[in-house]
Amino acid sequence: MNYAVIIAGGSGNRMGQDIPKQFMHVGNCPVIIHTLKAFQQHPDIHGIAVVCLTGWETVLQSYANQFSIDKLKWIFPGGSNGQESIHNGIYGLREAGCQDDDLVLIHDAVRPLLSQDIISSNIAVCQKYGYAITGIKCREAILESEDGFASTMSIPRDKLIRTQTPQTFRLGNIIAAHEEAAARGITNSVASCTLMAELGGREMHIVPGSEKNIKITTIEDLEILKALMNIEQESWLK
Repeated sequence: MNYAVIIAGGSGNRMGQDIPKQFMHVGNCPVIIHTLKAFQQHPDIHGIAVVCLTGWETVLQSYANQFSIDKLKWIFPGGSNGQESIHNGIYGLREAGCQDDDLVLIHDAVRPLLSQDIISSNIAVCQKYGYAITGIKCREAILESEDGFASTMSIPRDKLIRTQTPQTFRLGNIIAAHEEAAARGITNSVASCTLMAELGGREMHIVPGSEKNIKITTIEDLEILKALMNIEQESWLK
């Protein structure tokens, strides 16, 4: 079985708005519902869990009912950081009876333009190799800076990958990684892929992502999202 774990535990302080960014409306629909629709529509996703910001669980369930997201099976409490929220989600699945061989697609609630192809590729690559990390090759020139204002060093971009979500694992593997991290005192890794990298010894296979699979963090990101949702492809493009 394949399950989506949507991480929606953040308060969105960087956005500076009165409500969390995952619950802001774009196109008469909350951002998180756009995200849930991607997994709702995919035939190989068998259930969805949301790790939700405390106090917003009823709002989430009401929106899911309104927009017919019937694959939403579980709502788990958010953690104090991303690693803890993922921990709550995967352990919640285990307690709900999911099996160690089940696939778990861990995805940011604020990446609402996830394509069906990326979901399919994550499932296929994880089934074959045990791990799947969505990512894009870096196109920009990269500078290294200690203070964010000055730089004397560039980093070759040829081997750099900008990671996105979903990041997909067998449930037993990702739980084992979190248990090892706890034993080693790793408590605030920014993503599942960085957690795996910190632990070492795990080869993560890359699934091609998309520039449209943006993460909504700032007001500018929200404006880009609105533009992408309303764009019409030119008829002459192949």
